[in-house]
Amino acid sequence: MLTPEMITVMAVLVAAVFLFIVEWVRVDVVAIIVMVALPLLGLVSGQEAFMGLSSNAVISIIAVIIIGAGLDRTGIMNKVAKPITRLAGNSESRLITFVSATVAVISSFMQNIGAVALFLPATQRVCKKVGISPSRVLIPMGFLGIIGGCLTLVGSSPLILLNDLMAPKGLEPFGLFDVTPVGITLVVAALAYFIIIGRFILPKAGGTESRQLIDFGKIYYTADGLYELRVPETYSDTRTLEEMNIRAEYLVTVVAVAKHREERKYFAPTRRMKLSPGDDIAVLGPGDNVRRFAEDHGMQMKERLETFEEELSSSSAGLVEVIIPPRSDLEGKSLREIHFREKYQVNPVAIRRRDRIYYAGLSDLVLQSGDILLLHGLFEKFAILKDANVFTFITPFEAEVMKTHKAKAALICFAIALVLVISGKVKLSVALMTGALGMILTGVLSIDEAYHAVDWRTVFLLGGLIPLGVAVEKTGTAAYIAKQVLSLLGDVSPVILLTVIGILTSIFTLVVSNVGATVLLVPLAINMAMGAGADPRMAALTVAVAASNTFVLPTHQVNAYIMGPGGYRTVDYIKAGSVMTILYLVVMIGAMSVFYGLSG
Repeated sequence: MLTPEMITVMAVLVAAVFLFIVEWVRVDVVAIIVMVALPLLGLVSGQEAFMGLSSNAVISIIAVIIIGAGLDRTGIMNKVAKPITRLAGNSESRLITFVSATVAVISSFMQNIGAVALFLPATQRVCKKVGISPSRVLIPMGFLGIIGGCLTLVGSSPLILLNDLMAPKGLEPFGLFDVTPVGITLVVAALAYFIIIGRFILPKAGGTESRQLIDFGKIYYTADGLYELRVPETYSDTRTLEEMNIRAEYLVTVVAVAKHREERKYFAPTRRMKLSPGDDIAVLGPGDNVRRFAEDHGMQMKERLETFEEELSSSSAGLVEVIIPPRSDLEGKSLREIHFREKYQVNPVAIRRRDRIYYAGLSDLVLQSGDILLLHGLFEKFAILKDANVFTFITPFEAEVMKTHKAKAALICFAIALVLVISGKVKLSVALMTGALGMILTGVLSIDEAYHAVDWRTVFLLGGLIPLGVAVEKTGTAAYIAKQVLSLLGDVSPVILLTVIGILTSIFTLVVSNVGATVLLVPLAINMAMGAGADPRMAALTVAVAASNTFVLPTHQVNAYIMGPGGYRTVDYIKAGSVMTILYLVVMIGAMSVFYGLSG
């Protein structure tokens, strides 16, 4: 019977889902609200409310992120990326196959967003070199990155959570490679999908996806795009650089100012700076526009860089493209709000958002995940900016410091963790944290770098939702909902039941995070399977695998991440993801029937 505790749990559940959808507050804040509200409402004990933060799943995810960061910092993953993109040659189908398959494999042992971020710069450079539009490659790469998380039990957050969510029911836990047959089948099916019909469902070359390379290159990547101007001694304009509205009127960016009277050079002049008689300035932009700007303000245009010859040489400074990754600290803020120039000492030149490029008003544009920023500055400043981990860099530069001499140590730490996981004699969190600790003790990462690598929002999202799953199970809410659903379905076969669970999970994952869907639906699926006489372990596994079926909308962090670089619109995901969603469900259920012997 429906009890007051069940009604309260359902109310908390509905409220959490509503807040996830409307995003009035961040998802991790919603999870913390739930974590605090549950014990206050008497639905879980104080100890149960915070058990998620120390759970096996959360510690495992933290360790996986640190291990992945160590492999990336030592350049190991770059060494993997280069030969793969080279093998692909200039064939679109080979590029899709090699890159996507490799990203899928890497996603099986590190976060899928990390695997995709690793290959994005190299893939874009190869696409540009051989004349293939990035939009033809990035969706397959992103989708396979998501699917690759299903190749092992540590490849995605839902699968890492799975055994912990099954434990209260006393179900036998899954091993590291128990899900691998299903994962391989899904990867092969997805590759075949893109190779066979990709030409029909992927955006055509020459559309909005190519504007980033064309527009940025046409205006700013020319060899003579940097000019030096002398401010005349008769100059009397008292306006600030912002008030002069230079970028909006001329598409010209002032990237450096030499104030000879102060004997000082500024390589990221702020909007409040005023030009003085005798100053030298370096500007970036089309030659005709620079000449018009110089004439209108009575400035002398020099034949070459003189004052800034050394500092702004091609070996010391240049243009760099960066992407706002999902959950970046800059997301939802403007450049003006964070004092971007003052803080990082580099110049924003343009911002590309999907199919539009902004050249003016950059300081007040609220940044979004997937935005591409074109920046100019000294490479030494970019190295500092890269360490801040607020951007993902598309353009490589020489100032990047990789701990290549630690590559062997990183591989040994990773191998030790993998052996411990495969042995099954050590708890998953302990095995993975052993590898993560090894990365720190051997100097692959400093402890601060390890802390910085962890996505603490994901940690608190998991920590807050796990007690909600406990409340759903503890109060009998999961059993009650399962009984109502089964009464509507009637007497169905195990295959039909798992299909319904898979569809329900896929829908939930589009509006709630894959972690949230897993935590909330695994207890429900287990109860539904028990009520229908089906295998509860398979029901739980169906939820964890189906939680990766997030292709129709750019809501998954991987989809959001490639949206800007690929020039994609939501309709592109709907077009490519609709068939992929159906294919994923069919192949998943089919593979589980074959490999796990489902009847019916």
